[in-house]
Amino acid sequence: MNILVIDGQGGGMGRQLVAAVRSAFPKADITAVGTNALATSAMLKAGASNGATGENAVTVCARKADFIMGPIGIAIADSLLGEVTPKMAEAVGKSGAVRILLPVNACDTLMAGTADLSVNRLVESAVGILCDKAAQKHAEI
Repeated sequence: MNILVIDGQGGGMGRQLVAAVRSAFPKADITAVGTNALATSAMLKAGASNGATGENAVTVCARKADFIMGPIGIAIADSLLGEVTPKMAEAVGKSGAVRILLPVNACDTLMAGTADLSVNRLVESAVGILCDKAAQKHAEI
């Protein structure tokens, strides 16, 4: 199972996602891709199997992922204060991976119909979805 976690800015949400996914799936291949080196470093310290930084890394890794996780902004061009390029957002959107995106109300992107949850609760919910979807994919094989 190849899980791609994408984050930007300081990498705090990605760090929490990687740590939670690593706890739930100790043997999973978790690739961390940051929009900047600080985000990548934070996710690697949290237990990602490998990491890379930048637009091309998002494009390449999104093609190979079974699951993509991160804030909703990774699928919106020019989000995360401009760190997500149109090419990055397109790669996330076109990937054949299951996308598990956290509905963060930030950077002028507001998610209607969602509760205003803490990052910890969002991460718990995302990992729960990952567990359900991974079990479904395994049952299909």
